[in-house]
Amino acid sequence: MGDAFGLMKNAPRQGGLGPAATGEWESTGEYTHPAAGWGAALTVGKVLLEQRQPVAGTKAMFTMNHPKSGFDCPGCAWPDDKGVALDICENGIKHVTWEMTHKRVGKEFFAEHSVSELAEWTDFALEDAGRLVGPMAYDAATDHYVPISWNDAFRLIAEHLRGLDSPDQAAFYTSGRLSNEASFLYQLFARELGTNNLPDCSNMCHEGSGRGLTASLATGKGTADLEDWQNCDALFVLGVNAASNAPRMLTSLAEAVERGAQVVHVNPLREVAATRTIVPHEILDMATFNDHPTSTLNLQVRPGGDLALIRGMAKVVFETAESDASVLDRAFLEGYTHDYEAYRALVEATPWDALVTQAGLTEAEIRAAAGIYLASERTVISWCLGVSQHEHGVDTVREIVNLLLLRGNVGRLGTGPSPVRGHSNVQGNRTCGINHKPTEEWLAKLDEVCGIRSPRDPGLDTVHTVAALHRGDLKVFVGMGGNFVRAAPDTKLTAEGMSRCDLTVHVSTKLNRSHLTHGKAALILPCLGRTERDEQESGPQSISTEDAMSSVMLSLGSRKPASPHLLSEPAIIARMARATMPDSKTPWEWYVGDYDRIRDTMAKVLPGFEGFNELVRQHWGFRIPQPARERDFRTPSGKAEFSTAELPDVIPADSDVLVLQTMRSHDQWNTTIYSADDRYRGVRNIRELIFMNRKDMRDRGIAEGDLVDIVATSRDGSKRSVTAFRALEYDTPRGSAAGYFPEMNVLLGPDDYSRQSDQPLMKSLRVRVTKTG
Repeated sequence: MGDAFGLMKNAPRQGGLGPAATGEWESTGEYTHPAAGWGAALTVGKVLLEQRQPVAGTKAMFTMNHPKSGFDCPGCAWPDDKGVALDICENGIKHVTWEMTHKRVGKEFFAEHSVSELAEWTDFALEDAGRLVGPMAYDAATDHYVPISWNDAFRLIAEHLRGLDSPDQAAFYTSGRLSNEASFLYQLFARELGTNNLPDCSNMCHEGSGRGLTASLATGKGTADLEDWQNCDALFVLGVNAASNAPRMLTSLAEAVERGAQVVHVNPLREVAATRTIVPHEILDMATFNDHPTSTLNLQVRPGGDLALIRGMAKVVFETAESDASVLDRAFLEGYTHDYEAYRALVEATPWDALVTQAGLTEAEIRAAAGIYLASERTVISWCLGVSQHEHGVDTVREIVNLLLLRGNVGRLGTGPSPVRGHSNVQGNRTCGINHKPTEEWLAKLDEVCGIRSPRDPGLDTVHTVAALHRGDLKVFVGMGGNFVRAAPDTKLTAEGMSRCDLTVHVSTKLNRSHLTHGKAALILPCLGRTERDEQESGPQSISTEDAMSSVMLSLGSRKPASPHLLSEPAIIARMARATMPDSKTPWEWYVGDYDRIRDTMAKVLPGFEGFNELVRQHWGFRIPQPARERDFRTPSGKAEFSTAELPDVIPADSDVLVLQTMRSHDQWNTTIYSADDRYRGVRNIRELIFMNRKDMRDRGIAEGDLVDIVATSRDGSKRSVTAFRALEYDTPRGSAAGYFPEMNVLLGPDDYSRQSDQPLMKSLRVRVTKTG
């Protein structure tokens, strides 16, 4: 099969060592310009020209994120701003034009290139080859993918699924790109078949957020929305690089500072998004180079030290309450919370030296953050993977809620917890049933409405799917979007496990690594992109998506499909289901003829979706009701629950060990690499790198640009390594380091996941770094 895990270059083949070893890279130094602004605008122009879409791409810019008549950006899940006419960003345009490319990958392409040859291509080159245009099946005799009819493809899937000893020998993976309607059909298919094996990308990202919020407030989602962001007096943003991961957030940050709110960024790395910005849709600012600050305080916490910071802030609140009882919302605490006194006792018993050590901040810095919180009447706390991808991610999320509860910052305007979801509709997937541990309430309602009998045993999440693949327990793997092999931890182990399947099926728009690390039989099924027209029996179809703040809107593609042989995701799911379960009473074909029919069924199953078709056709769609947002806390106690977790020790016992976090580059979206550049971090044409603190480099005899080997020790004692990566200096706390995923996913062992959330520990790898010998 060749080496499927080589280094990343902007060339079709690996050709030996990557740019880290050959010197074909450049460090441009610290980025001193505002985030977004002309840097983003010039990049957008370049992307439109490179993809040969200057007209169509520009047209898409004016329909993306427009209610009813436009399509939802397939990139991030940041909510649409009703006050912005051109609510788009650089990364969203990259994502859309990458999908709209003129290049095509059809039978001629696969006839020319064997799978073994393609395995030597880079991730960039695979996706850059173009849009998939017809269903393909792997031919082991020739080591090529060859054309297959849709009917034969569905027959092959049905043959394998019906031949399983148990439905639990199949796993149905979902990426965030799947619409609400497709997500509902997908989980219905899996459950009617008889399994809850529904791993999804949220298992790797915000599972800890959902579990923490559910335990504290009985909701797996944040209670704050964009209106709350626009009305808060203080905004704390933890573990988020907005400029790359949610660029439209920059508008909210700049507006908050402009109106006098305090904006505090908490992140080990000092990122450009936490300094200043020029928002491209502000024409006058662009013309006059007028930038706006995006923060009033920056705190460089050590990786995993966020809980200590938040608890330190709570300690200051309690200290202040000794002389000024009004800083606590006692009416709220007494009427709406449970276990307050136990939490207060825990905080008061936690010594300052422990908080300072674990946070990696001074006491003065923690007190400064607490002062901002105390001075604010309305506070929102937001976070992303820098909080959730740690062993104690659930505890940290609950600690955030603890702090908010002290001053009644839940359930009123301008307040609340606010996780920043990554991929568009990843939150909607879970709302619509993509959940390996569904509640009895959910299953009972689904069974009642749809006339099936769902399995009750919990299914496999992503981490445990990887383990099951490697054991050979899974015989069929179906992936709806995404690039599972590259996104999952322990890349080589995942690929080895995938090759043990009898059948792998990937529904995709472009070629990626997962298609090449396949089962004994394999299918690539091409689907429509979100920008493309979806014609069914009743006419053009809309789909719906849910943003990170629980708003649901319609999305309507209008572009001519890349190929007449593409099917929509709902159609692919329905035809898989019918072929596998020919006697199913579920009206699969009827559903696909008109997606309103799917929504009518969803309205009977999903809480808050009553009247779905009418609600979603309102100009801005609708926000899903949340009892916790109305201070109706449906926990076992009937109140918001304080947590009393012990302060975690996030510092390695060995001083030679660094805590490494994996992250995206700026020119990347999940596992899709647009180029090997990272504009905001000052590097070009290199991804095989590690960012380190200057003093940590000096202690190890490492100079800027030296080649280094990185060895990680897993929880089970095994070691994994990457070699010949460039060491580059970056503003990060001592004892910490950072590098890109998926290149560094290989450092994560199968046991390196949180026991609280089952998430891979992608932000707390323990590594040793030495010069390449």
